Amino acid sequence: MGEPEPVDLIHLADADGDRCIVRVTGRYQPGILTGHDTLRADVLVSTSFLDARLELYLLQRDLSVWEHELEGLVPGGNAGIGGDRGLELGIRLNEDQSICVTIHDPDRLSTFFWIRPQDNWIQDHRVRLDRLQQFWPSEVIETAPMVYEWSPDRRH
Repeated sequence: MGEPEPVDLIHLADADGDRCIVRVTGRYQPGILTGHDTLRADVLVSTSFLDARLELYLLQRDLSVWEHELEGLVPGGNAGIGGDRGLELGIRLNEDQSICVTIHDPDRLSTFFWIRPQDNWIQDHRVRLDRLQQFWPSEVIETAPMVYEWSPDRRH
């Protein structure tokens, strides 16, 4: 059985053609305990002045933070994903319901731009998160502090 199809965790677009998509494409290290639940994602940005594809790695706690921040997002509020390990994507909901998107990738670029998404974008993103968690569930119960490779030649 192969990996599921890519899933868009974030898909913000407007009538002017500006867009910001976070597309989860797979597990970082499938089958390896310490990297199995880390998800690989592409951040796709297209505006009148920028066309970029950047890498983002998401931990389960990133998804939990995103869910919490999305639930409480009100005009003047912020939500974001990533940041402590590289690329950070942030959104600020403005009073006029437009969104200021900021992207900071320490190795590549820092930028911001505005998008005016559809009115139901927050509900849509809750559904996207649920879908992502169905297709890419957390599977690692607990990581061991130290893993030894057992060998029949070793005497323990």
